[in-house]
Parts: sequence; C-alpha cells; structure tokens
Amino acid sequence: MSTATAPDSAAKQSCTTQHFLLRRVHSLTGLVFGGYLVVHLMINATLAQVGDVYQEQVNKLYSLPFLMGIEWALIFLPIIFHTIYGIWITIKGQPNVNHYGYHRNWQYTLQRMSAMVIVLFLVFHVLGLKYHLFGTSLSFDHHNATASVHRHMMTSVLIPYVIYPIGILASCYHLANGFWGAAITWGLAVSAGAQRRWGYACAILFVITMVFGFVALYYSVNPHTIGAAVPMHNALPIQGG
Repeated sequence: MSTATAPDSAAKQSCTTQHFLLRRVHSLTGLVFGGYLVVHLMINATLAQVGDVYQEQVNKLYSLPFLMGIEWALIFLPIIFHTIYGIWITIKGQPNVNHYGYHRNWQYTLQRMSAMVIVLFLVFHVLGLKYHLFGTSLSFDHHNATASVHRHMMTSVLIPYVIYPIGILASCYHLANGFWGAAITWGLAVSAGAQRRWGYACAILFVITMVFGFVALYYSVNPHTIGAAVPMHNALPIQGG
C-alpha cells in the first residue's frame, strides 16, 4: 500500500507547490498591472488641465527608449499571464454566495466578475486605440492625443456612456480588492484588525482611482470645457450605437 500511495502523494505535493508559486506570480503580475493602471489613470486625468499638459505627458511616454520592449516586459506580458491564470482560477473557483452571503464571499464573486469585464474591455481599449483593429476612428494618434481620444469617444454613444463607465468601475474595483487580497497573500495583513485597516486604505484607493478615471472620461468627451486645442475637423459628432 505504501509503495502505491507514495507517488500519488508526491504528485499532489508537487501540484500544490506549483499552484502556490503560480498564485504568487499571479499576485505579483496583478500588482504590476495595478501600478500601471494607477499611473495610466493619473496621466489620462491631465486632460482636465489647461493647455497641452496631456499631450506633453504622451510625448514623454513615446520618447522613452525601447518603448515596445518596456511595454511588453512590464505591461503586456504581466497582463497576459495574469489574465490567463486568472481565468483558470475563475473556472476552478466555487463561489458560494447563494449559501453563505458573507461580505468576503461577495467580494470574491465581484472580483471574478470584474475580471471578465476587464478582459473584454481591454480587448476593445487596447486593440482599438493602439493597434487600430476597429478602424481609424477608434485609433489613437499620439501626435494629436487629445483630438484622437475625443474622436475615439465620439464614434458611438455607447463608448463614453456605457463601455468606459463599466470598464472604469470594474478596473478600479478589481485593483482595490486585488491590492487588499495581495496583502493577505504575502502575509502583510494577517490579523483581523490589519485586514480591516488595509481595507479602508484600499477603499480610499478605489475612490481616488475612480475620480481619476471619470475625470479623464468627462474631459475626453468634453475637451472644449477647459479650452483644449481640439481641431474642429477632428471632433467628430456622435454617430449612434
């Protein structure tokens, strides 16, 4: 009996160790993604400032050496891994909110739901703006940043009033709740009191990032409210859904 069960025990132990390591990598890539999201929202929120502040921030980004390598190493690859492994976790997970409607159970379920929303949102946001997959009206021109963002938003009424509000809400919630879970994963918030205090900090992070996101959304739709230089031939009218 012992010789038959030993390989099974070793295989289970190996699988557990691999899962432990993958969860840690998943957590790290989530932190990288979250840090990028905060910076991204802050830069986009400079649309609210008078003059060419947003354009200047975009110019700084596009002037970085080895930009494509930086994007893939620090943004795209971590996002891809985090997404793929997150999908696996979601498939294997068993939320039990129907039976045990505790606060953390709902947070777990909302975290998985927000992740699915983010995946769809990123496909539209990244492939549309950066890789022009959905046509030139949805693409981003870093030489004329404010105008191209405005054109992107005005292509369809669904984009600024449905797609981006949902995407921002899901992203900010996933970020804040993910940071809360990461502190527990890495043993930084072990006690109930520490978890509660860190929860308050993450709630503040959620509010701040939401403000950044919706400020950027408002001024990308209404750049004229702060006198941003958007050429009239680039400010396309809403064409419907």
